[in-house]
Amino acid sequence: MTRIPAPLALLIAIVSGAFIAVQARLNGELGARLGDGFTAAAISFGGGLVILSIGMLVSRTGRRGIATVVGAVRSREMPWWTVLGGCAGAFLVLSQGLTAAALGVALFTVAVVAGQTASGLVLDRVGFGPGGVVPFTLQRVLGAVVALVAVGIAVSGELGGSIPLGLLLLPLLAGIGIAWQQAVNGRVKVRAQSTLAATFINFVVGTIVLVIAAVVHALVVAPPGPLPGEWWLYLGGPIGCVFIAVAAFLVQHTGVLILGLGTVAGQTLSALALDLFLPTDDGGVHLATVVGTLLAFAAVAIASVRRRRSDPGPAAA
Repeated sequence: MTRIPAPLALLIAIVSGAFIAVQARLNGELGARLGDGFTAAAISFGGGLVILSIGMLVSRTGRRGIATVVGAVRSREMPWWTVLGGCAGAFLVLSQGLTAAALGVALFTVAVVAGQTASGLVLDRVGFGPGGVVPFTLQRVLGAVVALVAVGIAVSGELGGSIPLGLLLLPLLAGIGIAWQQAVNGRVKVRAQSTLAATFINFVVGTIVLVIAAVVHALVVAPPGPLPGEWWLYLGGPIGCVFIAVAAFLVQHTGVLILGLGTVAGQTLSALALDLFLPTDDGGVHLATVVGTLLAFAAVAIASVRRRRSDPGPAAA
């Protein structure tokens, strides 16, 4: 594998992370407008699958990658559970639709980051990702802690009032799932030799899970409300395509933790940009948001500096 430069990999991770906060806001709003987070999640994933299906029709490499993965699973050269990364993605999107509107994007992000950062450390340590074992170091652990502190500071001004803390369990588990999803999708990408194939498999699995959940919810609880007319509410699926594809490609270059910290930095930067250019109130930009954003970038630097200087990194393992 040709390894891309570490600064470029981190930059791409940061940009992709910025999309997560936007996706959470869109899917949370869509779920609130429909009165049904299950249907909102299914629409989001389904929209992404439509785009990827078009890509598969014109990509011979993608179709060949799908055939390679199917053959590897059938011959048991590849564990069947490695193709189930879409289940974790489905759970993330579902938690956005169910809880983001109630918790607010800020608190939702805190819970996701907590799960993702802790899970990324552990998965790297046990060698679960495609890059092999990446041991604990002082820098990596410190970087993870600083990332959590950064997000906590960034959203500290928005955490007052009556908060349904029980709802935090869903995004916390979703964050754990993100790290696992990035690791297994990276494995699929390596086997398929196609980022498109890995992303397509992810969305097929996730869409199946969410459509079944939405149908059951509609039959047992209540059908969703009418679809809103604003086109931008349906951009969660395309955004998910970008994020999953980028993560599947990058994880073998960065490892699970560094990829996660890069996306965290992107999320906080995106929140700061939204406060500056698309404010939702007259409060302006809080100093805590600026400090938290700077700390998030410091966390990435702390966690990655030793590996870049003295260690060949997960890609060479």
